[in-house]
Amino acid sequence: MTSTSAVFSALAPYGWDEAWADAFAPYAADGLLPGRVVRVDRGQCDIVTADGTVRADTEFVVPRDPMKVVCTGDWVAVDPDGDPRYVRAYLPRRTAFVRSTSSKRSEGQILAANVDHAVVAVSLALELDLGRVERFLALAWESGAQPVVVLTKADLVPDPVTLAHLVQDVETSAPGVPVLTVSALHGDGLDVLVALVGSGTSVLLGQSGAGKSTLANALVGADVMDVRAARDVDGKGRHTTTTRNLLALPSGGVLIDTPGLRGVGLFDAETGVGQVFSEIEELAGGCRFHDCAHETEPGCAVRSAVENGELPERRLESYRKLVRENQWIVAKTDARVRAELRREWRRKGAEGRAAMEAKRGRWK
Repeated sequence: MTSTSAVFSALAPYGWDEAWADAFAPYAADGLLPGRVVRVDRGQCDIVTADGTVRADTEFVVPRDPMKVVCTGDWVAVDPDGDPRYVRAYLPRRTAFVRSTSSKRSEGQILAANVDHAVVAVSLALELDLGRVERFLALAWESGAQPVVVLTKADLVPDPVTLAHLVQDVETSAPGVPVLTVSALHGDGLDVLVALVGSGTSVLLGQSGAGKSTLANALVGADVMDVRAARDVDGKGRHTTTTRNLLALPSGGVLIDTPGLRGVGLFDAETGVGQVFSEIEELAGGCRFHDCAHETEPGCAVRSAVENGELPERRLESYRKLVRENQWIVAKTDARVRAELRREWRRKGAEGRAAMEAKRGRWK
């Protein structure tokens, strides 16, 4: 049986600590081996253990619930010498990055587990999509991880004034979040990012063509991820990363690289949305009505902030969009929330009809 010291020596670079060892104790008593999942595909996974990297089947973990399947970043209990080997259980997750699936059942899909930093890669080769940045950040905050935005391909914006304006735009959309500019091609800005992700587990997120694989290679210090050029017309590329891979970094910490995400639907992310739009949530405390929708209500502090230039209209529109989307997702699985939304829609419908009747009365 593998000794405790050997387990710590082998797994510490992947994030193993005393708390994980305590959580694993019941499985150790059953003779199972601890390990961290570094890759999952087709119902099997690669697990780094004190005995080396092993391949194991995940069929013993509940397979029909997307929230309970084994994912990259999980700490698991695996058969020590079975043939084939099986994952018997995974340890309770400290954090989990979850998005909604394309399923009509409104299920969540876990992209990465036990993450400390969520690195959102945004390419400066294209016009900034601040709404998408806000969406990624809402999911990141909801996961329990600390987000950081990395503006990649900074070498394509040689004018420092223009670059400073772009950074400021992102900072306005990402309160409380570090915003870094990086050129993985030339190494500019990498030292700051290396220091930030040098402890714990980081997950690298973004669209295809955002430069994630190039960034991963720069952080690892080797060409471990395939890189292909993005199209000039739209900055997009093919999915050079097709699975989520956990990589140990030479400077400390581990990195989970993910495929380019076309869809990043919210999944019960009310807290995350509130964190991204913290200034709107703070302003809302000054509204006359506690349930103010910040549309046409009298005494709306949020609308006043827009009108006097304190709050950009785009931020408010993005906030409304994400709040509506999150309410819709939650309502599909919560009967009480569905009933509340129906009542709200009926109330707004009645108010709209009353307003139209009042206008008709004035026209007569």
